[in-house]
Amino acid sequence: MVYGYDVDFQGTGELLKVIAEPHDGERNITVDPKTNMIVDEEYKSLPSSYVIERAGDHPGDVVLTFDDGPDPVWTPQILDILKEKNVPAAFFVIGQNGQANPDLVKRIVNEGHEIGNHTYTHPNLGEIPGYISDLELNATQRLIESLTGRSTILFRPPYFGDAEADKPEEVVPAFRAQNMGYVVVGLRIDPDDWLLPVTPKEIIDRTLARAADTNPETRGQVILLHDAGGDRSATVQALPKLIDALRAKGFKFVSLEELGGLTRDQVMPPIPANQKVYRNADAVAFYALSYAGRFLHWIFLTGIILGLGRMAFIGALAFAQWIRSQKRQRTHAGETSQPSVSVIIPAFNEERVIIGTIQSLLASDYPNFEIVVVDDGSPDRTSEVVRENFAGEPRVRLFTKDNAGKAEALNYGLRRSTGEIVIALDADTIFPPNALGALAHRFYDPRMGAVAGNAKVGNRINIVTRWQALEYITSQNLDRRAFSSLNCITVVPGAVGAWRRSLLEQVGGFASDTLAEDQDLTIKIRKLGYKIGYEESAVAWTEAPDTVRTLSKQRFRWSFGTLQCMYKHRDALFRPRYGALGFIAMPNVWIFQILFPLVSPIMDLMLLWSLLQALMIKMAHQSEYSTSNLKQILFYYALFLSVDWLAAAFAFMLEKGERWRLLWWLLLQRFCYRQVMYYVMVKSVAVAIRGAVVGWGKLERKATVKAGS
Repeated sequence: MVYGYDVDFQGTGELLKVIAEPHDGERNITVDPKTNMIVDEEYKSLPSSYVIERAGDHPGDVVLTFDDGPDPVWTPQILDILKEKNVPAAFFVIGQNGQANPDLVKRIVNEGHEIGNHTYTHPNLGEIPGYISDLELNATQRLIESLTGRSTILFRPPYFGDAEADKPEEVVPAFRAQNMGYVVVGLRIDPDDWLLPVTPKEIIDRTLARAADTNPETRGQVILLHDAGGDRSATVQALPKLIDALRAKGFKFVSLEELGGLTRDQVMPPIPANQKVYRNADAVAFYALSYAGRFLHWIFLTGIILGLGRMAFIGALAFAQWIRSQKRQRTHAGETSQPSVSVIIPAFNEERVIIGTIQSLLASDYPNFEIVVVDDGSPDRTSEVVRENFAGEPRVRLFTKDNAGKAEALNYGLRRSTGEIVIALDADTIFPPNALGALAHRFYDPRMGAVAGNAKVGNRINIVTRWQALEYITSQNLDRRAFSSLNCITVVPGAVGAWRRSLLEQVGGFASDTLAEDQDLTIKIRKLGYKIGYEESAVAWTEAPDTVRTLSKQRFRWSFGTLQCMYKHRDALFRPRYGALGFIAMPNVWIFQILFPLVSPIMDLMLLWSLLQALMIKMAHQSEYSTSNLKQILFYYALFLSVDWLAAAFAFMLEKGERWRLLWWLLLQRFCYRQVMYYVMVKSVAVAIRGAVVGWGKLERKATVKAGS
């Protein structure tokens, strides 16, 4: 309820205190029972609005006050001028600015100036709920206490442009602050230095004009200036001349404590010794929040910049590889070269898928190859299925052995194979007829040590497998295209990869000391100085995990194996003799495959926190709410997603016959699928730090692969 039209004031000055609250009037009315007419009335009390007592009126004295700081650019310059001129001042700080610049808050107090509360985020207190007003003041008070060891009773509401509130609804925030122990500091001298553009001369002239007022009802001693909130160069330039001009006119610069007849300890009470534990806890909390906020901000921007830069770099290299592949097709490079090929299939519990794999190989149009199946102690009917279906096929040979792991099974098959070129093939993979030849023909170049093919997901049956299909196209295969341009591919995949036999024997075959034997072998051969190529026409359709649980299991094995390989071959990192492998490919793995998944959740948290913070600030600021910070965060995030989508579309352009409707899953993949990858990498790093032993983690096959899915 609003009482009356005005607020009543008593006294003069700019230190304000509400001494009476609004109340209803009360009267007694006498009614004639015969006529029902009012015959008498008696007023027991009159209705009243707020009554505010003014104090601190000392003609000839002036107080400099600065709002909205501290600012790392303008506040130090103002403090230097005040120190040089030996002038005290009061700084009404915004909590979030104080948190960002704690040393300036300390400097203000240490140099003898007063500090006041200007809320934490500068909301219009008349437009927000009371409990948020309390939170704004308490947070800033806690910050001041934690940084300076003193509290403060000085308070100036944001948007308090006049000397005092003259409407009842404007008094409510001041009265609420008074009930919390604050003295409200008004102002009568406001040169509008915040209203840009403004010149130093305008600031000086306006201030002198108001200071010359001698009318007790309108004169003022408190000068409002600003040390933050925009370009304050005019204020800084005007300040020394303004001080000299006021002194020349006989004004004396005093502090608010002098204006109010108080002591420094009354205005800024020291924190009692028994409260220092709480003060220190507050200090730790505010410092943690401050540095965490800065860290999140820089991680976010760094991640966006690195991500955009990498997309451009990878895109350019991938395009260069595509041009070279088109040239090879036009010149029919290597098509007359037909080295003998041995396809080794290590099998463990593969009875459901191995028939399709072998049948796809036998349908190949390449004339010179053999298939070596190594049953690694499968308890199911893998061996029986192979015998029953391919006993009469001379190109298929079956060997059985005790279980010893994939690497040992591959080496067992290698010793029993005869081909010049070895293709180590997962038992769930379907080869189109041209794939064997496409891989084998590339070895016409004697410098070619291994060739990675184009792995694709063949069981696109649900959202999990479609996300993986998208990842294979836009990430794994695009990266291989790009890094083949620099001869620094780090993984020739088990699903579709070919190796020169002589080099396999030279490096000792497939090692079992990592879970990524294909990556380990790729890096070994590259370190020998041979080329690692990429053949986009050698397509292989592989079975991807179709549940989040099995996907996590597979990717944990991959991630842990990658960590093992990077550590095992750490001697190649930044070694000139290994060229792009050590300077580009391995740093790429460390940064974008290991470090990025560890910190990428921070980018997502930054976005979520920005949205939450925007909501809270909106509640606090209402009509004065500015969306500039939120817009900046959303702009960078939208820019990243847009470029990410364009990069994905570019990857699809390089792939023949891919289904573009997969791209519609990209946005959802980035927000959902990526969280699984974060979890997997964090788990991998944690396990690596613990030094735990990790097994192969065999996945259940479901025989859902279809070529050309």
